Amino acid sequence: MMKEELKLVLLKLRPVLFFLIGLPLFSYGIWTVLPGKALDILIIDKTVPNKSYREHAGLFWTLNHLKYKKSSGDTYQIDQDYLGFFPSGQQDFGSVKDLRSHSPEEVRSLTKKSDLIFLADSYGVYEGDFSNNQEIQLTKKIYGGLDNSDIQLIKMAKEEGKVMVAEYNSMASPTPKPIRTEFENLMGIKWTGWIARYFDDLDTLNNASIPKWMIRQYQKQHGSWDLRGPGLIYIKESGQIEGFLHTLDYQNKLPLVRTQKINKHGFNLPEVIPYPDWFDVVMIERDYEVISYYDIAPTSAGLQRLRSMGLPRFFPAAVVRKAGNGSQYYFAGDFSDIQGDFGSPYFYGLPTLWRGLYVASDHADRQSFFWNYYHPLLSQVLTKAGKEKTN
Repeated sequence: MMKEELKLVLLKLRPVLFFLIGLPLFSYGIWTVLPGKALDILIIDKTVPNKSYREHAGLFWTLNHLKYKKSSGDTYQIDQDYLGFFPSGQQDFGSVKDLRSHSPEEVRSLTKKSDLIFLADSYGVYEGDFSNNQEIQLTKKIYGGLDNSDIQLIKMAKEEGKVMVAEYNSMASPTPKPIRTEFENLMGIKWTGWIARYFDDLDTLNNASIPKWMIRQYQKQHGSWDLRGPGLIYIKESGQIEGFLHTLDYQNKLPLVRTQKINKHGFNLPEVIPYPDWFDVVMIERDYEVISYYDIAPTSAGLQRLRSMGLPRFFPAAVVRKAGNGSQYYFAGDFSDIQGDFGSPYFYGLPTLWRGLYVASDHADRQSFFWNYYHPLLSQVLTKAGKEKTN
């Protein structure tokens, strides 16, 4: 009798057991038999204050999920396969491994061996990153900013016809202005000096995540922080700070990243997706193709304010152009900065599952943006880089 009851229970639980055990095993099995792809990628991330590797974690998850490997056959290791700052968790903070110790000949050799160069972040690491005092506005730089060796690499990548990808904070502070100018000339990108970020509520009584230095800076220039409700804060390199309020200055509650359904380079991305984090406002040379752009839908008053700040109606979000035999991409947003666990990359179809669970319109969870926009964008850039490598 007990055996019969157990059989009935197991029969009823069969769909649940399949979902919990059978489906993951099936997914893992498919992933293991899929062939790997060789792509040599040189990754630079100077903003690694801890072992979360936030600024390049999404890239490495995508590389491992899509089974990209080095030409040696080795897989990409998130804590090893990049140049920049390596945190130790000790009193010495960490160590640096970058191109400054390389001769021009060594940089040229490294460039020739690489199919893709990815500049994830150059902001750097500061003593305040290792302090619990969030009131500190600016602390001593430990390491960061572009230098001449990085410029040399970008120049050689262009000459050698490689694919170059640079993200938000690649050229801003603390990169010296002469170095930035060289970067802008090589990449065909001109930073306006402005960065911006969306906040769900600008009321400091309701939102403790607004940085204290930002509040103080605004009060210093405008007398008081009289901002309430959803809004955007624009900050210029010179220190100028402006607040844009939803409905008064712009109509889209938060910036939308728009992608034309049919675009020249064939990128398959959501036509509209909200973006709630930092972005920089850049101008691009005419030979760039806009993959996606930011749209805040400014009111007439907001449009006048943008013009007075020297800013356009629309801002590029992701752009690409041919550069000799290679390509250059720029992502004008902190797209790669994702908190939280992505889960194991070793399961086929996992991004599709996450896209179904994370609704594209849900901006509260940054992983929604990763699964719906950034992971598909990265995947397609890697595919195109692989094709360019074979040509």
